[in-house]
Amino acid sequence: MDKIAGIWSRVQRSLFPELRECLPALSAKHRDLVLVLETVRIEEHVRPGWMCRLGRTPKDRKALARAFVAKALYNEPTTVSFLDRLRTDESLRRICGWERRSEIPSESTFSRAFEEFARTSLADETHEAGVEEYLGNELVWHVSRDSTEVDAREKPVAKPAKEPEAKRRRGRPRKGEERPKPGPTRIERQLSQSLAESIAELPTACDVGTKIDSKGSKRHWVGYKLHTDVADGGIPLSVLTTSASVHDSQVAIPLARMTAQRVESCYDLMDAAYDAKLIREHSESLGHVPIIPASARHGKVAPLEPDRDRRYNNRTAVERFNSALKDNYGGRMVRVRGKPKVHAHLMFGVLVIFGLALLGLAY
Repeated sequence: MDKIAGIWSRVQRSLFPELRECLPALSAKHRDLVLVLETVRIEEHVRPGWMCRLGRTPKDRKALARAFVAKALYNEPTTVSFLDRLRTDESLRRICGWERRSEIPSESTFSRAFEEFARTSLADETHEAGVEEYLGNELVWHVSRDSTEVDAREKPVAKPAKEPEAKRRRGRPRKGEERPKPGPTRIERQLSQSLAESIAELPTACDVGTKIDSKGSKRHWVGYKLHTDVADGGIPLSVLTTSASVHDSQVAIPLARMTAQRVESCYDLMDAAYDAKLIREHSESLGHVPIIPASARHGKVAPLEPDRDRRYNNRTAVERFNSALKDNYGGRMVRVRGKPKVHAHLMFGVLVIFGLALLGLAY
C-alpha cells in the first residue's frame, strides 16, 4: 500500500496546488477524476502503433483514453452529451488533455477510438496492470464472486436447434447393450483446459437471461452478464463478460484462475448458485477456503458454521460494486453493440471504481 500512499502524497502536495493555479475551477468531481487517472495511468497502455498509420494523423489517443475514463466517472449516457460537457467545462477538458475547444475530437473520432480500444482490450490491460502493481504483493483476505445482468440494445442471437436425441428403450439396458456415455460438462472440461481455452469456450453472444430476484420473482433481460471477483474494500480484481444465459457456475473456475494469477487470497465467497463439488475442490486446490451456502436444489439446506457465516457477510463488497457500476459509472448506459464493445464500455467504469476503491473513496 506504499504506492497508494505515494499517490495521495504526490497529488495532494504538488498536483492539486498546481491545478488550482492553472484551472478556472476544481470541483470534487474534478479531483476524483485526477486521482483515478493518476492511479490507473491508462495513457501508458495506449499502443504507439495507433499513432503511426497511413492516412490522416489520428487524434491523440492518449487524451481520448483519459476521456473515456472521465465519461464513465461522470456517468454520461452518450458521447454527444459528454462532448457538450467537454465544451462547457474547461477544467474537465484540460484534465483530459485538450487545451482549446477546437482540439476536441468529433463524435465519429470518439467512435473510432473506442472501437480500437475495445478491439485491443485497452481497459482490461490497464486494469490487470493496476491490480498486479498495487495488490500483487498484498494478501487479499476475501474474494467475493458474483454476476450482474447487463441490458443491451440489440436483438438476441437465435440459439441453434438441438439435434434430436436417438430414441432408446426405457429402463435398464439389455444384456450386452452399450449405451453412449454423456460427454464431460463444461465445468469438467475447464479443469483440464488452460485459462485461455476455458474463457474462449464461454458463450458471448447477446441472448436472453433469466434470474430470480430477492422477492422470488423471475426477471428476464436481453443482453449480457458481467462476472466479477472483488476484494475487500470493493476493489475489482477480475472481470469477464458472457452471454446473459450463462449460469454463474460456468464462470467460477476461469475467474478463480484469473484472480489467482494476479493476487494471493485466502477465502472465496460465493452464493448458492456456485454450490458445486468441482468448484469447491478447485478453490481448495488453489489453497483457498471456499465459503458457499448450500443450494436448495440439494434438499434440506444446512446453515453455514458461525465463523464462516460471519466471513460470508463480507460478500456484500461485490454486491455494492455491482450497484455502483450500474448506478454511477455507466453500467446502465450501454449504447454500444457486440460483446467486445459492451465489455470495453463496462471496463472503463470498472477502472473508475478500481481507482476510487484503492484510495478508499468508493461507496
